[in-house]
Order: sequence, then C-alpha cells, then structure tokens
Amino acid sequence: MNRRDRMSLSTENLVVRYGNVTALAGITLRLEPGEMFFLLGPSGCGKSTLLRSVAGFVEEFDGEIAFAGDSLKGVPAHRRDFGMVFQNYALFPHLTVAGNVAFGLEARGAAAGDVRARVGEALGLVGLSGYEARRPGELSGGQQQRVALARALVIKPRLLLLDEPLSNLDAKLRWDMRGEIKRIHAATGITTLYVTHDQKEALSMADRMAILRDGKLEALGPPRELYLNPPTAFAAAFLGDVNELEGTLAARPSNGSPGRVRTALGEVRLSAQPSWPEGLKEGAAVRVFCRPESLWLGEAGAAPPAGHAALEQPARVASSAFLGTNTLYELALQGGAAWRCLRHEDGGAGLPDGANVTLAIRDEAWRMLA
Repeated sequence: MNRRDRMSLSTENLVVRYGNVTALAGITLRLEPGEMFFLLGPSGCGKSTLLRSVAGFVEEFDGEIAFAGDSLKGVPAHRRDFGMVFQNYALFPHLTVAGNVAFGLEARGAAAGDVRARVGEALGLVGLSGYEARRPGELSGGQQQRVALARALVIKPRLLLLDEPLSNLDAKLRWDMRGEIKRIHAATGITTLYVTHDQKEALSMADRMAILRDGKLEALGPPRELYLNPPTAFAAAFLGDVNELEGTLAARPSNGSPGRVRTALGEVRLSAQPSWPEGLKEGAAVRVFCRPESLWLGEAGAAPPAGHAALEQPARVASSAFLGTNTLYELALQGGAAWRCLRHEDGGAGLPDGANVTLAIRDEAWRMLA
C-alpha cells in the first residue's frame, strides 16, 4: 500500500438502491489527501446519498468504499473517525457551546483535562473563544454553524463531511462562512467532502468537484476547468448560463489555429479545447456555446473592442436586470434565439429595453458542446 492509498478516500462502482429506485449507479471517485472536494448536482441526483454512505449512515450498498486503503463495509459510523456537519447543525439545545463541542470527545472517553484543552482549541479555530457558556438559542445562525464545525473538528477527524452546511444562512453570512471554511481547511489540512447544490459555492471553494446526475457521475475536475471546458451539455448548463448555437464544423484546430464553425449568425472561432470527439470531420453538425460574461454589448453600429468579433446578425434588448456592478441583459436574436449578456456597468443608465444593439463575442470564447 503506498502513502497515497493510506491517506485517501475512494469509492469503486458504488451502487445504492432504495427499493426499486437506484440512488447511486456505479460511482467511482478518489479524493486526494488534504483536498476540498465538492459533490454538486440538482436535487435528487444522489450527492447526499453518497455523503451518507461515506459517513456510514447507509449500510446496504454494492461496490466499495475505502479509506486509508481499508474497506469501510460493515464499519459503523462511530468507528470511522469522520467528522460531520449537518444541514440543520444538529446542536443539542440544552447543552452549552462547550458541551456541544465536547460531546464527541466525552463519548470517546477522553480525559476531562484533554477535553477542556481541545474544546478551547477548536473554538479558537472557528473564532468562538469566549462563547463556551452560551447555549445554541443565544447564537446567530453563523455562530451555530461555527459550533457545528468545532464539534466536527475537535475529534481530529480523518475526514470532514459537510452536508449543505450553508443552505440555512442568508446571502451575506453564506459569503462570510465560505471564507471561514476555506481558512479552517487551510489551517487543518483535513480532507473534506462537501455536498452542495450551489454552483457559486462549489466554484469558489473546491479544489476539485464532481457533478452528479440521476445517480451517475456526469463530470469531474477542477472548478475552472469544468466551467470553461465542460465535458457535457448538462455540465455546461448546470454550472452557469450558456448561449448556444447550432452549426457545421468548418475547420478543426490545427497548427495553433482555432477551429471554426459556420452558424446562422456567422462563422465563429472555437477555443483550443483539451479534447475533441473522435472522428469529428469538417461538415459535421455541432453545437457550440459561450458564457454571458464573454459577450460585449454596445449601441447599434458601435465597433467592438479589440479581441472581439461582432455577430453578423442584429440583436435587441428584450429585458434587463440591474445587479449592482453588472447588468444581466436578455437579448433577442434573429430567428427567435434568446441569449444573455452580463455587462459591467461603469456608471450611466445602461441600455434600455427594446434597444437595437451590436453584439460581439470575445475571441476563442466559444466551446463545443458534447
């Protein structure tokens, strides 16, 4: 067994069924030691089932779950030495903050002096020193979340499991807690498996992430890579808005030149994607997309900036939503296509609804959809 195996969590062809429903249909994953790994996907995709299986709360499964090279099949949850933070925090309302954090240590028979020292260390780590005597009902949602984190960390777990831990917080607290969790992860170096349905949460925090769909692994990789070069149409649309076009392949990339696709809105240049479908030849029907932030929007007839290519067909502002530093424009294109453009607003009133506009796309922002 090599060092990596001794420190890794892995699943091999993991299958979980609830009666006639297959919740997980053959998931194979390996977490790198010390990484922050996210499970992302829509409701019912199987991400929480996967987390609960790793935690030991799902006892019946096919395939394999292993940690440190050892099978976890038949190992009860309390013997896995994993820390878990639940969506609803699951704090004991009758216990103080210190009592909640100490619970796992006391259940393991730790000495009283050791319990006090480790509780103090854990509360210091999450920024709650001095809160030992308070009860959960006296704390804000963010503070309760920190107590739940401290309780999971105080046992010095081999693996930290987080089940949508920020879903009950308001937007400002969610943002703050993202930073706190990243700071704590960096300080502890604990391998972390984190479940969420929030794309921004995953994109901003994960070292790597897996997108699940209907109990199957849809995509796997670092956030930036999956966002810029998604392997499937589902992954592309799930991670953010896409503006799609159908067309025919005019030229594959070669000798450093980008690929080109002929569309009803003109010819577009493709980025140099990591891989291309086998056997894809010139003239083949393809779908391409770009992200809303890669579009440039100007008044009708305006010249786009360098590094952008204007579409040959006109566009019109159907509606807009002011978001502060940006405005999200809904655009109507020729033929009924509806696109979105995220435009940075540097003062001014923006573009009015109904306005005819020039639309340009940043060079090599186009990607092919599988």
